[in-house]
Amino acid sequence: MAFSEGLYQALLEDIFHRFPSVQNAGFKEAYKPGLAAMEAFDAALGHPSRAFRSIHVAGTNGKGSVCNMLASALSACGLKTGLYTSPHILDFRERARIARPGLSDSPKESRTGLIPKTYVYEFLTKWKPWFEEHGLSFFEITTGLAFKWFADEKVDVAVIETGLGGRLDSTNVLLPELTVVTTVDFDHCALLGDTLEAIAKEKAGIFKPGVPAVVGESRPETDPVFAEKAWMFCPLTYADKVTPALWHRRKEILSKMDLRGDCQQKNLRTVLAAVDVLRQMPAFGGLQDAASVIAGVTGTARRMDFHGRWERLSSVPYVLCDIGHNPQALRGNFMQLEKLLSDGSFDSLIIVYGIMADKDLDAILPLMPRDATYIFTAPATPRALPAGTLLARFTAFRGSARRAYTAASVREAVSMAAALAKNFTNPLIYIGGSTFVVSEAAVIF
Repeated sequence: MAFSEGLYQALLEDIFHRFPSVQNAGFKEAYKPGLAAMEAFDAALGHPSRAFRSIHVAGTNGKGSVCNMLASALSACGLKTGLYTSPHILDFRERARIARPGLSDSPKESRTGLIPKTYVYEFLTKWKPWFEEHGLSFFEITTGLAFKWFADEKVDVAVIETGLGGRLDSTNVLLPELTVVTTVDFDHCALLGDTLEAIAKEKAGIFKPGVPAVVGESRPETDPVFAEKAWMFCPLTYADKVTPALWHRRKEILSKMDLRGDCQQKNLRTVLAAVDVLRQMPAFGGLQDAASVIAGVTGTARRMDFHGRWERLSSVPYVLCDIGHNPQALRGNFMQLEKLLSDGSFDSLIIVYGIMADKDLDAILPLMPRDATYIFTAPATPRALPAGTLLARFTAFRGSARRAYTAASVREAVSMAAALAKNFTNPLIYIGGSTFVVSEAAVIF
């Protein structure tokens, strides 16, 4: 059947709803531990996972930023670079992208191409009977789609982000050139374990014999796990225990970076440590060009069309959004917001906040800035915690509901925040708590 926009959208909706997806069912129902189905699908597709070099990235927080920074640097240094990440913010096709090699001719030009709608449509139409027969998950389907496109496009390298964990993640059919674990902290404990050691073991499951590994953050609880996993002649580097070659230029790089969150300093160190390891491999000799590496890293958001990480959505009023959703990520975000108030950058803070029901709200509530106005909401997913429940939990913790409101939808919450902002001279609106909240807010601006 010939492509049409209507058929394409209908097919996407069908895939979202007929196959277990995080958007609709949550990780517990959508996550399919085990690689057998993905290995069979990869074989049916002609083993595209073996057709390109890859860098495999896992971690609790920071893996999306690290993946995008690495892909931007690799492409700036002359490599045709695929990038597979999840979830998407504005468009399903953000999950699979290819960055054209070289530096941009224009400071405003993206060099990233999203997977074409026609390719998505033809792939899903052709393989839908196979999905149904073998009971694939949504993530297994999208992983096969991305790998096949990268293989067909003959990318030089692809940076691949795990969906959840690592050991049993669908992406772990890869045999990469390098593996990276950004951070390890508590998240998805029902699936990955309720200790840092257990979670680290799952993430270190992407390590492969003889393949170098970079870990972004050393911790007493997790270092022995990584050391044990790396015994298979797997060279192991801790980014925070080494001084990457370009680290002496970090102030210059950070000042120019278009990813502005405070957490990006830690992510930058992980990326630069990974670059140092890759530079030792003949296929990545282009990374010796320090100027191109820096240009790629500093222009990540623009070059890669990367959204939802301390992203400015509006200047008047000033609106920031960030998809950080677990205690570790939100601790950093809330501290940065409080710093912007205390240093006089803004005179008031309005937070539009929604959260998934499975998140550790008890650990998040103590982190939330006290000097802020809150508008609690729920995005349009059955996984969301109802806004009224969120307000009740917040009120019980704070002992007061002063300067706390609810909104029936993200759109209504954003409108309410804009109206409240008019009461202040220099207000800051922050939108966050969930990728789904950010996705719905981003399309408003």
